[in-house]
Parts: sequence; structure tokens; C-alpha cells
Amino acid sequence: MKRTALFISDGTGITAETLGQSLLAQFDGIEFRFITRPYIDTADKAHAIVEEIGRIAEADQARPVVVDTVIDVQIRDILAQANAFRVDIFASYLAPLEEELATHSSYSVGKSHSITHSSNYMDRIDAVHYALENDDGGHTRHYDSADIILVGVSRCGKTPTCLYMAMQYGIRAANYPLTEEDMESLQLPKSLKEHREKLFGLTIDVDRLAAIRHERKPNSRYASYAQCEFEVREVEGLFARENINFINTTHFSIEEISAKILVEKGIERRLK
Repeated sequence: MKRTALFISDGTGITAETLGQSLLAQFDGIEFRFITRPYIDTADKAHAIVEEIGRIAEADQARPVVVDTVIDVQIRDILAQANAFRVDIFASYLAPLEEELATHSSYSVGKSHSITHSSNYMDRIDAVHYALENDDGGHTRHYDSADIILVGVSRCGKTPTCLYMAMQYGIRAANYPLTEEDMESLQLPKSLKEHREKLFGLTIDVDRLAAIRHERKPNSRYASYAQCEFEVREVEGLFARENINFINTTHFSIEEISAKILVEKGIERRLK
């Protein structure tokens, strides 16, 4: 079964996308086509979206699912006319919260992604710069200021995980790729030994690793099954010998990997 889902917002659309995709992910038997429409902040834009929704409903022969985080009352009233099943995030939760907190919401567009708290925003930017500068073992002398250092074979997900933790939580995350030389020595590199309390390992299924590497360097020794099997086996052995906690990233999203790491290491999320 196929259905269309639209994420509509008078801001960036990030909240609508995040919440909407989390809800729809619970329905395994349906293949969703996702459409995001940010900055629907005028009546004209709202009317245009209602017309688009009507065309989609006619083409699909099923009304779309609309998840919206629109604040403006006039625009919300226009969207209510659409031929869609509407999940109105703010209407569902703001009114009960207002009653519980005995105060009115500010009804401010883009509040969750603003840079009002500039110090927090700058911390996040600093963390992203740190992750980029300390990618793939670069500048190991800066590990003193790391919150966490991810280690593992090449292409197991270290870089995107570091960047996600930096962007989402302001975590200063470095990563270090373990090479054949490190594996053959049967011990951690000196630059990592000095910070072993910050280390966390990532591993991956051999089949998946070989497929990823083949896309990067087809028909190379680097991408061969034998090489991938050797590296994964040796690195997991190194993690066990050095008592380094690790997870297999094969079946987890970047969001899940990051959350599991922060919980296991007891690192506080610096939510912005």
C-alpha cells in the first residue's frame, strides 16, 4: 500500500518532519511518499497547499496524511479545508499544556529552532567545527577537550555519528579509524591510550561493510570481503581485550547510534 504524507510548517518544517516520520514509521505495511512544505506563512501559500493536497488526493485515490506545526490561526483554518487526514501537532498539545500550566503559549513561529539562546547556538557551532577538525584521527593532540572519541574500522559510521551528536547536542566528538597497523600491534595507539575513558567503539556486519566500501572503491582490496572480515574480527577482538564498550551499527540509524552511545557513556545531552 502506498500513501502520501505532507509535512507542513510556517517555519523550517523540521519539527513536523521529525514527529511525523516518527509516527508514520510505526506502520510497516505502508510505503509513504514524503513531501515537506516549509514556510507556509501567508494565506495565499496556504490556499496553494490546499489545492496541491486536493490534486494528490485525486491522483492517489486516497486522502494524504498531513502533519503540520502551523501556529497562525488564519492559516490553520485554511488548511482545515484540505481533503486530508490532518495531524495538527500544536493544536493537539498546546491547549492542554496551557490549561495545565495556567498560562498562554507565545505562539511564536520557529521557536524550537531559533538562535535566541546565542551561547547555546555558538556551543553547537563550536562542536561541529571540532568534529570536522578531529575527523579520521586528525589533530589527536586536541583529544583533551573531547567529550567522546569514536573508534572503529573505516566506513562503519564514525563521521556521521560525530557530526550528528555535534549538531543535535553540542557534543564535542572526535573519531579515529583503526588501521591494519593498529590491529597487527594488538594494542591501542598511544594517542588513544591516554584517553581510554573517552573511547567508544563502533563495528558493523562484514557484508554491509564490504558493500559500503565497494561503492567507494569498487573491486579493491579495501572493499574485499576477506579484508573487511579481517578488520572487523581484529577490531572487535581489540575492543574485548581493552574493555572498550562498542555497538554494531548495521541495523541502527544515526539517531539511534548516537542515543545509545550517550546513554552508555553517561554523557548529558546538551539540548538547545
